[in-house]
Amino acid sequence: MEIETVLDKIYELPAASKKNMIDSIVEVSFPKGYRLLNADKVERDVYFVKKGIVRAYINSYDGEITFWFGKEGDTVVSMKSYVDNEKGYENIELLEDCILYKLNTGALSDLFAKDVHIANWGRKFAEQELLKTEGRLIERLFGTATERYNDLMKTDPELLQRVQLSYIASYLGITQVSLSRIRSKLK
Repeated sequence: MEIETVLDKIYELPAASKKNMIDSIVEVSFPKGYRLLNADKVERDVYFVKKGIVRAYINSYDGEITFWFGKEGDTVVSMKSYVDNEKGYENIELLEDCILYKLNTGALSDLFAKDVHIANWGRKFAEQELLKTEGRLIERLFGTATERYNDLMKTDPELLQRVQLSYIASYLGITQVSLSRIRSKLK
């Protein structure tokens, strides 16, 4: 996905503002398995996925818990670092070889100060991330495992083809055995 499309998905910028933003973005590539962001570290970059898929997870006493997947067109960011300039709680791992667009948060802050359109883009970005997080929280708290799986099949069926079932099960808050039972009942 081209960077113009990714940026417009968040908030359409005037051409001059979009050009200024794109001038601060570089394209980078990393292999499958690479850890892009690290927990307990202040992250200084925001990424946009051009090609590939990533997962966000935390380490707990039960092992790794996946709580988010990102794919083409999605933004990859530690919101705690982005908003509060504090250490994040999540790890972000690449599940495929990835091509990403990278934007330094310091450069982005400078753009916010210079261009109200880019500042509005940043506000819309933060609002969208909040709504996505709220949706995941509500789904996780109030939906049954089968409802969560069905919702994933409706909203993002390709994840089921591209992501290990152990990560899908973790994301849904269930064991891999429970996921297998749900899948076999739905066939």
